[in-house]
Amino acid sequence: MDDRFNTIAGWVLFAGIVALGSSIVAGEYFHSERPEKMGYPIAGVEQEGAGTAAAEQPIEVYLAKADPAAGQQIFNKCMACHNADKGGANQLGPNLWGVIGEPIGQGRGFAFSDALGKKGGAWAWDNLSQWLTSPRNFAPGTKMTFAGLSNPQDRANVIAFLNAHSDAPKPLPAAPAPAAAAAKPGEGGKEAAATGNKAAPAPAATK
Repeated sequence: MDDRFNTIAGWVLFAGIVALGSSIVAGEYFHSERPEKMGYPIAGVEQEGAGTAAAEQPIEVYLAKADPAAGQQIFNKCMACHNADKGGANQLGPNLWGVIGEPIGQGRGFAFSDALGKKGGAWAWDNLSQWLTSPRNFAPGTKMTFAGLSNPQDRANVIAFLNAHSDAPKPLPAAPAPAAAAAKPGEGGKEAAATGNKAAPAPAATK
């Protein structure tokens, strides 16, 4: 009986040793390094840090090529709260006929929020673009619930549409001239030489 038990125990121990050895060999053979970046890229989805958005230009750049008709299509989404008709009634938001050049958050027989009423100044190209980008950032505490337009050309088109809805539409601004190019490497030394930054003459040899 003892011999049979010892034989079985021996085979079990042998099988365990074989299994352990096989696991070690397989682990060494199929060993792979940890990937530098975990996960798998998804087609069509830009990874974080893979690129940067182009810097937005001044609104005048987009106004120079603005399309009031395209702006009307966007403004149609706003008509639940606003209209831009001459003599039109206020709705949830004020009537916007002739709004450009008007005081911000004042008059029109509308109860503006204090946040907007205290901004001061008049509606112009730049601040109207800021307002349309994010009303809540432009005037924290405003009653305006519109999230904003992130596309600058869409904002320019809407501004052009509103500008056209006025007794005296203003000429749309021309695109500003591009900034002067930075000096090329090496030109600084040439400029210094041209302005008289010459090396001091060597002292005369003494006798």
